Amino acid sequence: MIPRKLFPLLQCPTCRSRDLFVEAAGLHCAGCHTVYPMHEGYIDLMPRAAAYDYVSKYVTDEAELAEELDYRDLAPALLAAGVRDRALRRLLHFEPTDVVLDNGCGTAKHAVWNSAHVGLMVGSDPATLFADQALVQVALAQADSRNLPFATGSFDKAFAIDILEHFPLDVIDTYLAETARILRPGGRMLAFSNTREMSPIQPLINISRRVGRLFVRAGIYDFSREARRKSDHIKALETWEDVLAAFARAGLRPVKIVFWNSLFTTFVEHVLMKLGEAALGRKAQQAQNQQHANATEQPAGVAREIRARRRIRRQLQPGSPVYFALSAITLMMELDLWLFGWMRCGSYFIVVEKPLE
Repeated sequence: MIPRKLFPLLQCPTCRSRDLFVEAAGLHCAGCHTVYPMHEGYIDLMPRAAAYDYVSKYVTDEAELAEELDYRDLAPALLAAGVRDRALRRLLHFEPTDVVLDNGCGTAKHAVWNSAHVGLMVGSDPATLFADQALVQVALAQADSRNLPFATGSFDKAFAIDILEHFPLDVIDTYLAETARILRPGGRMLAFSNTREMSPIQPLINISRRVGRLFVRAGIYDFSREARRKSDHIKALETWEDVLAAFARAGLRPVKIVFWNSLFTTFVEHVLMKLGEAALGRKAQQAQNQQHANATEQPAGVAREIRARRRIRRQLQPGSPVYFALSAITLMMELDLWLFGWMRCGSYFIVVEKPLE
């Protein structure tokens, strides 16, 4: 979606001019004469003639990852994504007048799930793996977070879900500085990410991991898709002190912190849901083989997981038994935040504020 309300927020990412106008070829900058194409549902606002040492694998391997990520259709906000989303909404306190940026939005699922709660929801990402629903409901920009195409002080709130762990330290600093720049004074940002620190209850959490590894060795399921998704995790912010220091360098003040000690979550993700996906994936494969529909050359575990998730999505209408069951499991996973959120560990939600000038 490219709403009119987006244009007053924009600045040229190449020369930072605010003198922009729309013409037939796209968005034109009067300062440097760059034309930014407008595609179906999003604007290409990547800075021109910019060279970066770090480039995300989601940009370099976008075509390869498109099928594996299975990104076009969004499920409801359930399971771990649902826990993240409920925490996002609870901690940022969205208002109907808020202008909000999902900075590094990926598929823009969190932007979609929260677009009805704010005045304008904007999603930006250098890759264009946007969900179909996001292309309709969210103001989307293909953009680099080191040089955001938005005017200073143009957003009330911003959030970054599963972003910081991907970046080296210099990119984190630039990312946070740019996020701070586009926030108005008093504006807030939420980040969810993780350090290398272990939970105080890690021995209990590891029980579920060990059970999961037993099932992997037995060939019941695997974690290859999850491993690929996390293969570029750098975790340059290794400790909680590193996290606080990074936000301080960007001039952002912490106002709320919740840790995610994943006792219930790990059991769900490594045992309960994987067993369900394995069963559903095998049933779906039998039907697919009869239709000769599986034309991709994916690892067996990856293909099985995608089949299972697509089959579950078809049964996820609100009020259905599957939706009710997954909602209950999501609430069980959220107990990790309510019971153990005070206990320092690697995974964290942090809300920070840009000081009033």
